[in-house]
Amino acid sequence: MATEPLQTAHGSEFPHCQQISVFLENRLGQLLRLSRVLDGDDISILALSVEGSIDCAIVRLLVNAPDVATERLSDAGFAHSSTDVLVVELPAGKRGIVQVCMALIQGEININYTYPILASRSHSEPRLAIQVDNLSAAARVLISKRFHVLDQSDL
Repeated sequence: MATEPLQTAHGSEFPHCQQISVFLENRLGQLLRLSRVLDGDDISILALSVEGSIDCAIVRLLVNAPDVATERLSDAGFAHSSTDVLVVELPAGKRGIVQVCMALIQGEININYTYPILASRSHSEPRLAIQVDNLSAAARVLISKRFHVLDQSDL
């Protein structure tokens, strides 16, 4: 019996970015070691969040080339995983985060965690990475409220 190859959707119906989570021992020099692994191949770290405990740390990263970065991390023996997050440009003014949070609450979207995106020459607007319980619903809510949600290619 012949079977047809499985087909998957290419892409998504909403803009999103790939976050890499790296699991590190909480000891001297590990963040430097991680940074050096990603230093070559035109990989730029665009956002970084470190959540540490007594014996380990989770480093969340957004990079411009996540596929290359995960390959380098695997080659170097780092335990890592990937997940999708939303990246939203904050509106001008001092209430940008409040406006994003209010929009998501109105859409009944739970924010699991968030962290800022580092400024770059091509993006001077403040941006925020957001991991939520329902990415597609959150993207729809933010876009309907006229927030600019970025895709991986926008980074």
